[in-house]
Amino acid sequence: MSIAMIGPEVEGRLRWQGLTEALEAGHRLPRAIIGDTLLAQGNRRLLSRSAWIAGMGLAVKSATIFPDNPAQGRASVNGAVTLFSEATGELEALVDFTLVTKWKTAGDSLLAARRLARPDSRVILLVGAGAVARSMVEAYGSAFPGAQFMVWNRSAEGASRFAAQLPGMTIARDLAEAVAAADIICTATMSTAPLIRGDWLSPGTHLDLIGAYTPEMREVDDRALQRARLFVDARETTLDHIGELKTPLAQGAIRREDVLGDFYDIAGGGFHRGSASEITIAKNGGGAHLDLMTARYILEVARGT
Repeated sequence: MSIAMIGPEVEGRLRWQGLTEALEAGHRLPRAIIGDTLLAQGNRRLLSRSAWIAGMGLAVKSATIFPDNPAQGRASVNGAVTLFSEATGELEALVDFTLVTKWKTAGDSLLAARRLARPDSRVILLVGAGAVARSMVEAYGSAFPGAQFMVWNRSAEGASRFAAQLPGMTIARDLAEAVAAADIICTATMSTAPLIRGDWLSPGTHLDLIGAYTPEMREVDDRALQRARLFVDARETTLDHIGELKTPLAQGAIRREDVLGDFYDIAGGGFHRGSASEITIAKNGGGAHLDLMTARYILEVARGT
């Protein structure tokens, strides 16, 4: 079997709508078998995520997170994505790690927003000014044309650099005011303490929570979770693993049944907005099954199939 080597040169042929359709199709297959490991030394981490979906194949994505790397002119996140054949288990493709991560992460939250945000949403607030936020501008822009984007960042300098690269981007100086004005809020930070307060939220707002990925990390407070209808991309990778939900569940602030659906509930109609006035929250846990679906989509585009 020849091994496909898929790099960033294929990106110009990828489409956000095509990816979200591929993610929906992947969730109509049997539920993925997944396994995660997280190793840590100090502030450095090795996160390995594997998935097997009957009818699609197998994938392993390993990521190293070294927060001190940027000071040395190196990327803080590095890794590899390997895709294996469903039929034989042979290595089928090596897909560019950064490409898969970008499209999986943004596509995950875009799929949630297309299902949960109000179709007439026009004001989108990005909390955090990193690479994920930049990807979300592309992704949201494909589904909410004409939207006005705002960015808030702990560092005003970081917000200014971000806005300077994206014409039409507004810098939010006051986070509470920006939250109250937004139709869609996307959080993509490394925060271990809630940044978004539930009392700030206006009726009809949708929140995509991306940043938290460890048991210690959170981006919204209990009040936000209690005011919203809650959804996740996958129960298995979020409820007992990420502080955003694990901590409030353990403390009794919310119950497991308050999480109303994940992407496997889309086909049955269980992942949707109920009214224009309700607040919705979708937690992006980004399991390896989503990396597998995304890598498959990228491979199919590369092959022209």
